[in-house]
Amino acid sequence: MYIIAIIFAIYLLIMLWIGGKYYSKSDDLSDYLLGGRKLGSWATAMSAQASDMSGWLLTGVPGTAYIVYQGTSEAIWTAVGLWLGTYLNWKFVAKRLRQYTKISGDSITIPVFFENRFRDKKHILSVVSGIFIIIFFLVYTAAQFSAGGKLFNTIFGIDYLWGMVICAVIILGYTVLGGFNAVAITDTIMGITMFIALLVVPIITTIKIGGFDELSSRLAALTPESLGFFPMDGDKINSLLLASSLGWGLGYFGQPHILTRFMAIESPDMIKKSRVIAMGWVTITLAAAIIIGVVGKAYIPGLEDGERIYMELINSMFNPVISGLLMTAILGAIMSTASSQLLVAASSLSTDIYATLMKRDLNDKRIVTISRATVIIITILAIFIAIDPNSSVFSLVAFAWGGFGAAFGAMILFALFWRRMTLAGAIAGMVVGGVTDFVWFIMEGGIWDIYEIIPSFILASISIITVSLLTKPHPEMLEEFDKAKNVEF
Repeated sequence: MYIIAIIFAIYLLIMLWIGGKYYSKSDDLSDYLLGGRKLGSWATAMSAQASDMSGWLLTGVPGTAYIVYQGTSEAIWTAVGLWLGTYLNWKFVAKRLRQYTKISGDSITIPVFFENRFRDKKHILSVVSGIFIIIFFLVYTAAQFSAGGKLFNTIFGIDYLWGMVICAVIILGYTVLGGFNAVAITDTIMGITMFIALLVVPIITTIKIGGFDELSSRLAALTPESLGFFPMDGDKINSLLLASSLGWGLGYFGQPHILTRFMAIESPDMIKKSRVIAMGWVTITLAAAIIIGVVGKAYIPGLEDGERIYMELINSMFNPVISGLLMTAILGAIMSTASSQLLVAASSLSTDIYATLMKRDLNDKRIVTISRATVIIITILAIFIAIDPNSSVFSLVAFAWGGFGAAFGAMILFALFWRRMTLAGAIAGMVVGGVTDFVWFIMEGGIWDIYEIIPSFILASISIITVSLLTKPHPEMLEEFDKAKNVEF
């Protein structure tokens, strides 16, 4: 335990050192929130995917695959949906968003881009999108802290709440100090750590079990539903569960912490290389996460909380030094996503809500100070949301992911690719998508037992099209769109 604690301490000190290193370079707002648009191909790819997958990749996905009844099939099709969403986001959104945000008033946040793109002089889009960002990122960050609490509880026996607090304090440290540059660099380190850990654990588990033959024998003793490829409802495929799992892919188009990576890359021409790196990483890690859940069923059956399977496997198989190194992967995954989310939420509250509603022309240094204070406030609130030790990381992430996909996903796609979209259509789409997702979630499946992002995304798209066709776009919007459409894919 002491050895693992030392490894954790060294890892965390390195992260804080990186934050301190960039402290003096983060007084400029563009540097603090977007790294001055100087991110390289590798950093863009690894930062985007590490902040995307989060602690959920090492807890939620293996935990879902571990579930005895239909868990594996749900995890498989969720992974397929995520893979497709990742590819489409990199292929069609990344380059155009990087170019369009630069052309449209050099926008450094997603809400500012919406405001500039639709000539929103009354700042309605900035305020509404800022509110949605705060709400959904509170829940998303809570999911990361919940994973952190489970991590420290499993390893050190520390109370779940204090485990969350320790995790939160470290994340706060380098995020508040170094801003975007510190977050992007630490994300890259964490992405590599996650990649290695996800490959090592299922391989060693299979060896410890006694090889593929023994693994197959143990898995064969499980019920057919626990290892099925398709989710079943009796003798038929459960189409609603299948659609819900695939629906995760829709969420990618609206995730602010991922989209800002596209905006931060140094040149649009570097996107293709980043896409290749990102797709290689996400393909291997998603597959490995599912395999961990499956082999975990065979090695440690009957685990009460499946989201602890990765940690339990490591504790039961490795010496303290290796355990400590592999456990840092979860810590890194949690930190990479939480720090990115805190930074985006802070930028929204300071630039999109506070400065707008107070009608103050604040200088960059003042806004950076407000952003740093906001990070602290959001962290405290997120801890309260995840205070229940039985909080499901998967469920918390699902709600926040769906909320962003519904409120911003359709908005981003239409804003980038439909010339005729208007300000009124944008407002309607955002409000309808975000509110529908929230209501559907509260109704626990709504009219049909289906993931809320699907009906919310559809209704948001219909609202955008209908209202836009009933209103006229600003002439400057059309001119700017024509200028931006010259980007080649």
